[in-house]
Amino acid sequence: MSRSITEQGRWAGRNPGKDVIRHAIWHALEQAGVNVGPAWSMIPNFAGADVAAWRLAQTQAWQTARTVKTNPDHAQTPIRIRALYDGKIVYTPVPYLTKDFPYLRLDPQVLLARDISFELAATAQGFMAHGQRMEFADVEPLDFCVVGSVAVSRAGGRTGKGAGFADLETAIFRELGTVTASTPMATTVHSLQLVDDSQIVIESHDSPLDFVATEAELITTGNVMARPMGVDWAKVRADQFETIPFLTRLRDQMQARQP
Repeated sequence: MSRSITEQGRWAGRNPGKDVIRHAIWHALEQAGVNVGPAWSMIPNFAGADVAAWRLAQTQAWQTARTVKTNPDHAQTPIRIRALYDGKIVYTPVPYLTKDFPYLRLDPQVLLARDISFELAATAQGFMAHGQRMEFADVEPLDFCVVGSVAVSRAGGRTGKGAGFADLETAIFRELGTVTASTPMATTVHSLQLVDDSQIVIESHDSPLDFVATEAELITTGNVMARPMGVDWAKVRADQFETIPFLTRLRDQMQARQP
């Protein structure tokens, strides 16, 4: 059965090698019936996402973290809930970066004082309604970063849904010093999303993962790949400047900071 452009992948065509593995994963999740909601063209939610979040929370890096950044997707809602119950400050980006502000801050003490449940605040609707709006420069140093993934390898390679949001955010935070080369990078996926390292296409702007948690296991990758420490604005795509309202302003501000 042929698929529409959206079903093929909203951002299909930017890297054919990555498109191939994305399509294979989305299809495999659907065939196995382990996706929760639509899988195609997004970071897929999956059966066992809550268990994967629990596994990630067993790491010392998580337990010692005070501030946690997560992607806004449904698959990582259990991570946001767990972080709030663990008393951590949670930062999450606006979905698809479509607003004139990029980030939201969830403080569990503020939520408790306002009688807002952590389960509600952790959803996309909840953090948009109850989170504190933040600019990139206002986000405090991050102790632990979680990104969404479509495919990952045990060696720490990652492929997202194709929009480039996670890599762009991480590069901005690294340039600002909010994230360093030693800040743990992690993801949660279904075990069907694990692929051989040779199947992951690694580009210069990609950040390797330190932890991969699934419903079945926790993987410590031991990845020692170099991590991009800033934004290569020449490689930011024209459509990203068009669809992300604040991006041009942010680029100009960051370039003005450089000596």
